[in-house]
Amino acid sequence: MTTESLPLALTMGDPAGIGPELALMAWRRRSQEAAPFFLVAAPAHLAKVAKKIGFDAPIIETPPEQAASVIAEGLPVVPLENAVDADFGRPDPRNAAATIESIARAVEAVRLGKALAVVTNPIAKSVLYEAGFRFPGHTEYLGELAKAWGEPGFPVMMIWSETLAVVPITIHLALADAIRALDADLIKRTARIVDRALRARFGVARPRLAFAGLNPHAGEEGTMGREEISIITPAIEALRREGIDAVGPLPADTMFHARARAAYDVALTMYHDQGLIPAKTLAFDEAVNVTLGLPFVRASPDHGTAFDIAGKGVANPSSLIAALRLADRIAR
Repeated sequence: MTTESLPLALTMGDPAGIGPELALMAWRRRSQEAAPFFLVAAPAHLAKVAKKIGFDAPIIETPPEQAASVIAEGLPVVPLENAVDADFGRPDPRNAAATIESIARAVEAVRLGKALAVVTNPIAKSVLYEAGFRFPGHTEYLGELAKAWGEPGFPVMMIWSETLAVVPITIHLALADAIRALDADLIKRTARIVDRALRARFGVARPRLAFAGLNPHAGEEGTMGREEISIITPAIEALRREGIDAVGPLPADTMFHARARAAYDVALTMYHDQGLIPAKTLAFDEAVNVTLGLPFVRASPDHGTAFDIAGKGVANPSSLIAALRLADRIAR
């Protein structure tokens, strides 16, 4: 099977959330030019979802390598081994094994050359924690799965849209823990991965990286905190010496308006919400979560499980469709 014909591997996400119905909607809204994909899910549960939202196309059980040949007829589904028993909007730790299996099977399909890239539907981390899941989130679990390639991987989260791309340097940590975890080595390692990925995957010849400060007004010359002086600025200067186009630290409250965004390709922020609030405000329905620093491409819609609307047929598949398109584009 050539790279051009390889399908994308789409995970189920939490079966009580909107992931399964988003997959059905994405199939319905696909174009002739869209990349083929298959869903790793429980066919019986998917049939239940399809009936609930009035989806009448066939659900076709298939191995990954046959997905591209059947997607014109219906949604290709690679069946899970773990059972799923989920009610709409009611997350249940008993389904955690199936949720995790869906992710692992999708990654394995890429490793075996049966899929081009992984696209993940939203999970509920708190539900997985109840079942013993020991990773802070999707991103960190994917880093563990990357070890099957013989590479440790250093997963870096990027929220990408045509409007704004942001990378939080610390990710799924409480704010107090994120501040303690921030150091120059983490900033430099993250920035190097971002620079390489923008060149190799996104075709940016010389990526422009803009770094936010940690404190208000980027520390105001040390009067509002000294992390900019002791950690962030030395890291940026070291990156410049390596030939990376890096600017900052910039005050986070003035670096996301339109004129400021025109001066850089990606904003690197010091903690999760510092970057994701502007990204989701500016491009909520179009933003895509892309994991850099892995030996495979992974993209995801930039929203959660939306348990409150699951099964109602009102979920918006735009972000998932954008994730499928972006994964296909950067993987090929």
